[in-house]
Amino acid sequence: MSTAGRAAGADDDELERLRTELRDLRARARVRPLISQAQGILQERYALPDGESAFALLQRASQRYNVKLHTLAGVLVTAPRPDGPDALWFPRRVRGPEPELTFTQAHRSGSGSRGAVLKAVLRSTLTVTGTDMGNVQLPDPARGGLRMEQHTGLTADFVDFFAHVGEDGTSCARAARDVSQVTVRDVESDPVFTEPARRAILAAGSRACHSVPLTTESGLCVGMVSAHMDRPLDGLTTAQTKALDTVGGQAGRWLAWHDRTVVLDALEHLHTLGSAGRGSRFRRS
Repeated sequence: MSTAGRAAGADDDELERLRTELRDLRARARVRPLISQAQGILQERYALPDGESAFALLQRASQRYNVKLHTLAGVLVTAPRPDGPDALWFPRRVRGPEPELTFTQAHRSGSGSRGAVLKAVLRSTLTVTGTDMGNVQLPDPARGGLRMEQHTGLTADFVDFFAHVGEDGTSCARAARDVSQVTVRDVESDPVFTEPARRAILAAGSRACHSVPLTTESGLCVGMVSAHMDRPLDGLTTAQTKALDTVGGQAGRWLAWHDRTVVLDALEHLHTLGSAGRGSRFRRS
């Protein structure tokens, strides 16, 4: 290789390193303010000596119930505060049985298996639509909109750009708003996208997409799964949309159960630890 070729290759490597570093910085910037807010709440509520103790408290509850730290923090900062140090945090909640899922048995691996269920939702959706690119999003309780939780076959730039989406400008936002499946037959011409979103999708190699809301029994959207295709799409068959409705409905009911059972169990455990150790120093496990 010539000297000029080696120099160009080195420049490309450095550019990719900087792009990766920028993506990592943005990812941390999305999560850190939420974690810091949760730490502040816990310090005040349980008279903890420092932010490290608050983080350790979050970590213990997160690990005990297999709930992601940012998920627990997001619910913590939006939930009403407990009535008192000795009271249950959610004394009037009603426990229901875990909903059955016919497209996977991942939920039977343990009550904290939300990640496994979301992977199964994505896998089932991609099987039905015949593609290998897609992602799952969940509502962001602190910021609103949707945040990406699972993905496969998509570029790092795509994941970075769509890590959080607002209430318009994308097919998934429209599907969440209308609580109905949305098909984009041609990304290049469909008016649902903002121009930056369109460019990001096309750059990832997606030319068509289909979004499916994950819904509760009452019709509330509690998540979104989207499939991306590498060529324009004529449309899905009735059998395909029916199968995706089944996946979306079952997954939505399971997610709602998980939020009001497992996640709240984690918060109850956190409250018990914080109340019992009020004023104490906690260490990370």
